Order: sequence, then C-alpha cells, then structure tokens
Amino acid sequence: MKNSEKIFECKNITVSFGAIKALQNISVAFERGKIHAVVGQNGAGKTTFARVVAGLIKPTKGEMVINNTPMLGGNVEKTRLAGVELVHQSFALPPSFTVAEAMQFGAPTGGLFTKRKLEKTWQKHLDRLDINVKASMKIKDLPVETQQAVEIARALVSDAKFLILDEPTAVLSPETTEKLFDRIRKLQKNGVTIILVLHKLKEVLKIADTVTVLRGGKLVQSPTDCANIDRKKLSEMIIGENSSKQLQNDKIDQNKSHISDQMVLKMNGISTVKDVEGARLDNIDFQVASGEIVGIAGIEGNGQRTLVRSIAYLVGIEKGEIFLNNLNVTKNSHLERRAIGLRIIPFERNVEGLSLSASLWENWSIRKYLQSPIFSFIKPEIDKKNCDEALKKWNVKCSSVEQLAGSLSGGNAQKVILSREMDENARLIIAAQPTRGLDIGATDFVWKSLRKAKNNGCRIILISSDLDEIFDISDRVVVFLSGKIVGEFMPPFDIKEIGAAMIGAEI
Repeated sequence: MKNSEKIFECKNITVSFGAIKALQNISVAFERGKIHAVVGQNGAGKTTFARVVAGLIKPTKGEMVINNTPMLGGNVEKTRLAGVELVHQSFALPPSFTVAEAMQFGAPTGGLFTKRKLEKTWQKHLDRLDINVKASMKIKDLPVETQQAVEIARALVSDAKFLILDEPTAVLSPETTEKLFDRIRKLQKNGVTIILVLHKLKEVLKIADTVTVLRGGKLVQSPTDCANIDRKKLSEMIIGENSSKQLQNDKIDQNKSHISDQMVLKMNGISTVKDVEGARLDNIDFQVASGEIVGIAGIEGNGQRTLVRSIAYLVGIEKGEIFLNNLNVTKNSHLERRAIGLRIIPFERNVEGLSLSASLWENWSIRKYLQSPIFSFIKPEIDKKNCDEALKKWNVKCSSVEQLAGSLSGGNAQKVILSREMDENARLIIAAQPTRGLDIGATDFVWKSLRKAKNNGCRIILISSDLDEIFDISDRVVVFLSGKIVGEFMPPFDIKEIGAAMIGAEI
C-alpha cells in the first residue's frame, strides 16, 4: 500500500497502564476511503486503540501517521485538525444541554447566537441526517438510541475525513442501525474513512470493507477483506479456535425444558401513571410461566421501561394487580419483591446498575445488605471473598475486587451486574439489554446462563433492541407499542410480522 493510499499507519504502538499492557506492539495501516471494522473480545484493546488514534491517549512507545501528518499521540486538538473525530461508546453529551447546545458544544465555529437561531441552525443539520428529534429538547429527556444518534450527528459537524465510531450500534434498534449504516455508506462515498469498533459479527460483515482483529492487546489479524472471510472464521480469530469450539459444545438445547402451566408472574389489567421513563402502561394483561423466557420487542420508549418499573414497584399503579409466586404484591415494596426472588439487570449499567465510584466488592455485596437488618454487621473480608469467587466464575477481567467499577470496560461492568443478580435465589429475572456492549464470547456466556436458569425453573423476561437475540433464546415474543401489548408470537418467529407490529402496521 502506497503512503498516499494510507490515511492511518502505526508502528509498534504500545500502551501501558502500570503493569498492564493494553496494547502491545501494534503495527497496522488503514486504506483511505474504506470502512474498517476493528473487533475483539472485551479487554482486547479496541477502545484503547480507538482513543490512541483519536489523540486521547499517548502511546508508551511507537509511531503514528494520520492523513500524512506524523503524530506523537495524546493531542486531541492536533488530531482533530488532521480530520479525525471519535464517537465514544459511553455518551459524552452534557445531560442538561439542549440538543442544539450540545451540537454547538465543540463545533469548529463559534460566535454569538440567539437560542432560536441556534436551534434553527442545528435542526437543519439533524433533519439532513434523518434524525427525528427536536433541537430544543434536553439531552437527558431523550431515549438512549436518540442520544447516540445525536452523538454521531455532532461528530459529523466538522469536516471529518477519518471518523471512528466505538460501538455505535450497541444502543440502536435494528431499524435505526440500518439508517446509521446508510449514513456511513454516504460518508464513504464522500471520501470519509471510517473505523467501526463492533461486536456483532453479522454487522461487521454487512457494513465493513475490511476487518482487523485484536486479542489480549495484540494484533492477530491485519486488515482483511471481508469478502474473503465468514462468521465462523472470524469468530475463531476473535476468541481462538479452541474457545470457539467450546462455545459450540456448550450450546444448550432449548427444547430440553418444559414450560409449566403455572403462571409465576401475573399482571391483571395494569395501568400506570405517566412515567418519566417512557409510555405509560394501558390495561396490560401479561403472564410469565415457570421455565419460560419471554422476549419483549418494541421500538425504544413504547412501554418496555415502564413494564420493568411497574414490576419493580418504581412507578405508580392506577389500577390492576400484580402477582409473584401467587402472592399479590401490588402494594409491596421493591425490597419485599426482591426478597421473594425478583432480580433486575437494568437498562443502563453505569447509571442504574453500578456505583462507578465504589469498589467491585461494594457493588456486588449491596444485594445482601438490601435484604439484611439495618444494623447488621458488614463483614468486608467475607464479602470480598464471595465477590472474588463470583467474578471469577463470570470471567470478569479486573485487577482485584478493590478496583473501582468505573474503571472496568463496558462488557466487564455488565458481567459484574449479571453475577450479582443471577443468584441461586432468583425466581424472576428481568434482563434488560443483558448483552449490550458484550463481545461474542461473553454474549454466548450470558445466553447460556439465561437458558440454564430457565431450565432450572426460573422465569425470565428478556428486553432487547436486538431482534436476533430475542428470536434466538425466547420461547414467546410479546410486542409493546404506545404502552399496550399489540402482538404475541410463538416460534418460528416471523421478523416481518413482528416488525410490522412494532410500528403499528399491517402486512
């Protein structure tokens, strides 16, 4: 590859955090004007690599050239001048800003603006990108997928020639993902080179021209034409051939379990008050049987979050009754419901699931103290030991249980929550986006754990924006639209019928 054809090249890039080497002697080059996917398991170094390219991290050693400009690294301003923009996996927009203010924040042009002019200017930009949001709305009031879309729109404000998207599809619905891919292809036609850090192999092979594989901070596969690779081979590159075979051997036959006629969750005519988390529920009749995984499908904001909050006693009930294990818990507190086996894997791990400033053992042990007498003694050594055993079982990569939760990668943070919530006393598990941000190996581990819990008689409600995930492990799919149940489907699932129900259309 000639230098003129390279938009990025690095030689022997190494990044160390103390004794930990996040990247080890990475030498790679990306061709100009193509879509390049970078893949690997959690902890492989993908996000670190993206941040090095974007100038956020200065390499311990190594050389880089971006757009024919030598870079020392660790200089965001210089990197942006070279045409590089990064959209982070974790949202970076100020929650209290309006969309227009967030778009202006960091834009290349400054000056004085009236509020009206600012909103009008950025509304045109948003409309041009087919992002259905009002520029006057506050970031904190937007659904997760809309926040992500605004993040991407902001990155496209400048004249970017090299765009890096770190897990851009993790919080997007299938429909929104397709729109994102359309925008990415348009950018490519306009001469923009794109790096996509992705987990889903189907998406990699659908959108990318080349794929690069990292494993354990090392480069195991230089940019390879996606036309010359399939999912099986790519999976083996990511997790190793032996591990890939083990995943296949560990698959659990979903047909082994029998769905009991005993309903262990009943919601009879439930209507909620208006909720800050989305559409209010309207006369919901919903049941889950013992040993059943029920998938909840729907466009973000159509009642999925309110469903979870109503089961958890976090939103007011106007009418109706809720039964858990034949007990009427309509007026029972959240802690009382946990005491009889309710467990929740929340939508937002960094907001609802973990205290980022607390240690791993403190985050993990909170489940015990929620159900203990208020004056019970805290026994840190026992808690640390139990936490350490659980994190090892769930393959959480961390230095120790004293490590702060906020320093973990997204996938490892999610696994801490899973290890805490999926305990032996769980009777109803609500899994909201349980594999969001997880790599192929961790995703398979989560699916295996949910199936195992199901086979042991646990009931599971799976809420996911990934229809493939819902179809793969659900025994039944229920579709929510505007706070109502508009469809119930049994396998084999028809994506056209379910997709039509999600948008209120007929086929």
